[in-house]
Amino acid sequence: MRPALLAFLSLLLAASTLPAAAEGASHGIAMHGEPALGPDFSHFAYANPDAPKGGTINYAMRGTFDSLNPFIVQGQGASGILDLSLGYNVFDSLMQRSMDEPFTLYPLLAKSVETDAARSFVEFRIDARAKFSDGEPVTPDDVIFTFELLRDKGWPRYATTVKKIAAMEKVGTDGVRFTFGQPDRELPLILGLMPVLPKHATDAENFAKSSLKPMIGSGPYTIETVRPGELLTLRRDPDYWARDLPSKRGVHNYDEIRVNYFRDENALFEAFKKGLVDVQIEADSGRWTKDYNFPAVADGRVVQDVFRSGVPSGMYGFVMNTRRPLFQDRALREALVGLFDFEWANANLFNGVYARTRSFYDKSELSSFGRPASEAEKALLAPFPDAVTPQMMAGEWKPPVSDGTGRDRAFLKAGFDRLKAAGYTNPGDGLRGPDGAPVSFEIMLKSKGGESIALAWQRTLASLGITLTIRSVDDAQYQQRLIAHDFDCIVYAYSASLSPGVEQVGRWGSASRDAQGSLNHAGVADPAVDAMIDAMLNARDRGEFVDAVRAYDRVLLSGAWVVPLYHQPEQWVARWSHIRRPDVTPVYGYQLTTWWREP
Repeated sequence: MRPALLAFLSLLLAASTLPAAAEGASHGIAMHGEPALGPDFSHFAYANPDAPKGGTINYAMRGTFDSLNPFIVQGQGASGILDLSLGYNVFDSLMQRSMDEPFTLYPLLAKSVETDAARSFVEFRIDARAKFSDGEPVTPDDVIFTFELLRDKGWPRYATTVKKIAAMEKVGTDGVRFTFGQPDRELPLILGLMPVLPKHATDAENFAKSSLKPMIGSGPYTIETVRPGELLTLRRDPDYWARDLPSKRGVHNYDEIRVNYFRDENALFEAFKKGLVDVQIEADSGRWTKDYNFPAVADGRVVQDVFRSGVPSGMYGFVMNTRRPLFQDRALREALVGLFDFEWANANLFNGVYARTRSFYDKSELSSFGRPASEAEKALLAPFPDAVTPQMMAGEWKPPVSDGTGRDRAFLKAGFDRLKAAGYTNPGDGLRGPDGAPVSFEIMLKSKGGESIALAWQRTLASLGITLTIRSVDDAQYQQRLIAHDFDCIVYAYSASLSPGVEQVGRWGSASRDAQGSLNHAGVADPAVDAMIDAMLNARDRGEFVDAVRAYDRVLLSGAWVVPLYHQPEQWVARWSHIRRPDVTPVYGYQLTTWWREP
């Protein structure tokens, strides 16, 4: 063989064994497709780059806190430090999420991101200007230190993420590269949202222990005042390194953020009415429709804003813990799903303003409700013939509807017929299971939250001989029992996005069932659930992704682990008029971090 030909064949062989070629460093990264904004974008459209800086914002939270470390299981973390609603105020992440796209990231600590078509690795280049609040630079060593620390001592969800990384290494002076154990389309974005802690100023040995010692971060604010269970005050860092970045223009506009804590909702609302709190995020339909009749509303000093977002409804419902023997019977769970009288509750408790939730992704293209399964969905679900009910597969399932009187005999009979078909009987002393044991369980509430809706369900179940006990516990006990999965049933709200992904493993995946502190409250370990999550995470285009999410939605609904309740069709926020906001609302709804105080 001629030397030239041999050399050519050797090159071909070598190329076939090389990893996939990188796509080149970019200013942004999207889960599907390309970022909507180019590298020269000046600011997010939903932020006002000319918003004045200054003043104080008073937020309010119900409950308490006893920890300033938001990354660990132990303790009740304080809001406002690393918060989806109030903002990542103390700790910056590698990249910044745009709230006007399903899932796209732009520069923050990392000035660029690089990956390959298979997404078998990701490489971030740290902005040379990035620094912590004590003036020390953010380095690749800090990134690697943080990922290892959160993997070993943080919330289980961090370990789930970091354990997918096969290798972490510095690249040059400003780069950090993560090579994955196997290609993962979402992992580069999840890592891009990871915060970064200072290696030089973090007590790694005692990190997992709850502490009220302020931590050092690289975010726009530092912790100033701490009164456990009462007040947390954040002060703007005048030397915040990223204040002029496009992803931060018009964001974090207050000099001071005060997060005030209240024991109950009534006290919180009274404080808002008196002007002690500036913004009221409203979830109480009765209050929104009836109680905003005080003078400040009438004369325009308090404004009631209504926002419509493109975000799926999420799922607010009664979650049944299948670690309990009673709830391991799917037929019983299915019957309980059909025994929530939404029509009565909406009319009598919520002034008719709520909508019934019929999907984990209601109000969006991701919902399976009313849609027959596509051929792609059927192919995904074919290995699991019993995972989805025929009605759900045909798009014909809907929650039972009552006449709204609270005494609908046909509604109750339909529920009892489902129980009877599953072997349940009522010999006159209450409902009994196929084994003859009474059907009785407890619903655990955080303080009084959800009490009215629990009482409504209790009344309906009692009419069929089911004993439901309602137990209210304080915030600390609730959190402890939640972490240990020590409950029969809870009221819980699962948030949803336009790009559900790896967080679903922590909520529903088999790997999280037995992990202390996981969000798998229902105790689900189902191969069909795992397979649908895997299909979502590996979808290459939006159409393939939508099919995977709809199939996943059908599996969750068919499993009957949650009794779907209701959702707000709109977002309600009241504010004192000296708090102003941009005119543009992004697809994810209002963003408090872009609001400002009128000078």
